[in-house]
Amino acid sequence: MLHDLLIKGGLVIDGTGSPGVYVDVAVNAGLIVAMGEHLDVQAKEVIDAQGLVVCPGFIDIKTHSDFTLPINPKAESKLRQGVTTEIIGHCGFSVAPCLPDRVKLLADYLNPSAPWLPFRAMDFGEYLQTFPATSVNVGMLVGHNTLRLMSMGMAQRAPSAQEMNHMQEMLLEGLNAGALGMSTGLFTSPGSYAMTDELVALAKTLETHHAAYFTHLRDESNGVMQALEEAIAIGQEAKIHVQVVHFKCSGLDNWGKTTQALERMQQARDEGVDIDCDAYPYTAGSNPLKNILPQWVQAGGVQAMLERLGQQDVREKIKHDIERDGLNNWGKIESWDAVRISISPHLPHCAGQTIAQLAQQTSTTDIDALCDFLIKDQGATRVLITSISEEDVKNLIRSDQTMVGSDGNCVADYGVVSQGLPHPRFYGTFPRVLGRYVKREQVTTLEHAIHKMTGATARALRLKSRGLLRVGLCADITVFEPEVFLDLSTYEKPHQYPAGHNTSVIVNGVVVIDKSHHTGATPGVVLKRRQNELGLVA
Repeated sequence: MLHDLLIKGGLVIDGTGSPGVYVDVAVNAGLIVAMGEHLDVQAKEVIDAQGLVVCPGFIDIKTHSDFTLPINPKAESKLRQGVTTEIIGHCGFSVAPCLPDRVKLLADYLNPSAPWLPFRAMDFGEYLQTFPATSVNVGMLVGHNTLRLMSMGMAQRAPSAQEMNHMQEMLLEGLNAGALGMSTGLFTSPGSYAMTDELVALAKTLETHHAAYFTHLRDESNGVMQALEEAIAIGQEAKIHVQVVHFKCSGLDNWGKTTQALERMQQARDEGVDIDCDAYPYTAGSNPLKNILPQWVQAGGVQAMLERLGQQDVREKIKHDIERDGLNNWGKIESWDAVRISISPHLPHCAGQTIAQLAQQTSTTDIDALCDFLIKDQGATRVLITSISEEDVKNLIRSDQTMVGSDGNCVADYGVVSQGLPHPRFYGTFPRVLGRYVKREQVTTLEHAIHKMTGATARALRLKSRGLLRVGLCADITVFEPEVFLDLSTYEKPHQYPAGHNTSVIVNGVVVIDKSHHTGATPGVVLKRRQNELGLVA
């Protein structure tokens, strides 16, 4: 029999955390069909993996590539990291469902993240069915902020019974269509307006379909432990998997709290709550600039916010609140040099400048410079915020409870997705863990790190046929040279692919990255949750 692909002589690290073994891997019709020493088989294509690591394709459990995949289906920045699957629709933000009379509302709301997307009316089923062919597999979540926008706009109150029913019906439609679960972004409006009982009611809908709850905690800074308790309580009430996404303890006053938080998650797990978290290996995060302002400033939508920002008394109150509490969701920073313009659609020449530098250039205060910039950029600015302890990053990488997620879009070094200075995690998350924290700093082992990127992630997502290298499973495979597979992307020059000339990436049995070159293939599939007793997806 002539197989499609044979990978010969590599160190196979299978995703379970077990030590690697030298075996060949044969692939046919998208599946792994044989594994063993010196396989005596013929194949149309052979990859010589001597001196290389062969492992499952990395699963990026936390991304926002729903905003870029439709215009960047080759997913270059992710595939070159070894990523074969992305989970999208996080932080309460999803492109669907979108009702006919609320298309502009959703488009305006998501503009800082997706200014180039053509929004249109569609339910979640149509969204999944019409999602374009891409080079990576994609799993989708229904965003709670989007449900709220469709049901009750930006209203700062509890939903009526009718509005609650409407949200549950839209969520149910998404689950029936194949969504993996629901995401929340409780740090920003309108998700921040929801009380815990609203979230529990929606989580109960998830429970009936064995779906999962993915949450950007209500607070990742001064109130991080209380926010974690809320997530645990929702998991207890609904008996569903809880994934705390891009977990961090942000702000100078909260450095070191990861130890306490991880211990609390383990305690909850011992008590029967199915909870995990993921994190990215950087001390800076990224957010729309408007989201770091106090939540009362953002009430009523972007236009209402921009009108407020022009008022001097509002600016004085913003200054007072930030001096007292720190940045919304980010806590206290060392200075305004810690907030750097990443992407500015209307003032692109300002990318790379900090708020402190803008204030100096305009001879104004930091708050005035921030507010003036937001007004000029029509609220669409994205920034990088340095607010996380390096020791906390290492603590999360060591932990068995923490998976690896980039929190980044798939982008490329060309076209519209190459604009600005995005977070280097878009290009470097996975090789950064392997190169810096495994090889150079020896924070954890290679087998453990790969497990956190593959088998552990597949378990959390209930992916029954991915995440491990085993006969009969889907052939999502990453091949890389461990000595040179390093991240090159930096805050100053982010649009750089990882180092290494021998990287190969296979998606559903098709070679997409061949010795670090994209073949142009788009064999990725939409992963849909199947309604059965285990809630597994293919």
